[in-house]
Amino acid sequence: MNHFDREPGGADEHAVIEPELNKKQELNLIDEMGGPQGIADSSLPGLLFVAVYSVSGQDLQLSAIAAVTLGAVIGVVRLVRGESARFAAAGFVGVAIAGFIATRTGRAEDFFLPGLLFNAGYAVAYAASIAVGWPLMGLLIGPIIGDGMKWRHDPARVRLFNRMSWIWVGLFLTRLAVQLPFYFAGSLVALGIARTVMGLPLFALGIWLCYLLLRREGVDLKALNPKNAGAGEG
Repeated sequence: MNHFDREPGGADEHAVIEPELNKKQELNLIDEMGGPQGIADSSLPGLLFVAVYSVSGQDLQLSAIAAVTLGAVIGVVRLVRGESARFAAAGFVGVAIAGFIATRTGRAEDFFLPGLLFNAGYAVAYAASIAVGWPLMGLLIGPIIGDGMKWRHDPARVRLFNRMSWIWVGLFLTRLAVQLPFYFAGSLVALGIARTVMGLPLFALGIWLCYLLLRREGVDLKALNPKNAGAGEG
């Protein structure tokens, strides 16, 4: 009997262990997916870039400096809070690369190009993982809930994780479908707003849809509840 199929109301020791496991699962899943706070933070430098660019007479250099500086401040704050250095560094590096590209090409909209490329890359990665029979959502969730890779031998579970992975493919492609027209049109303000609106809200939607699928299969994974995630993600 695997972890997915355990019946509730077992021995007393299970009643003690399960709350602890659920707590660890919630923290680990949120961390592994980048965390809603990280996604919210990642939108702030972009908003500042657009704001400074608009009020400074389209001073691209100043806008990039302001965004990168804010990215650095956010990274330091996350470190002070005791959050993962990996995510703090990744957030700053992402903003720095975006600023570098925009200042080199001279096109303000290129500040959002790395985010667009990341969304395309994630969509391809999730779709490819489904095609080869190793859906990324299974690789992510299986170890976290203590089931390891045993789900690979259960066709029903493989189908479940395939559906969950398709959810993320759809969300990443939705971002591209909305944001790419703004990018190609050079609509910087619209692009910045779209990136912000489609950041944390879509992240929460993805978690909620995955949570519903898991709950329908009888899997208790509270970390996928956007309400819990919010209390704690172009």
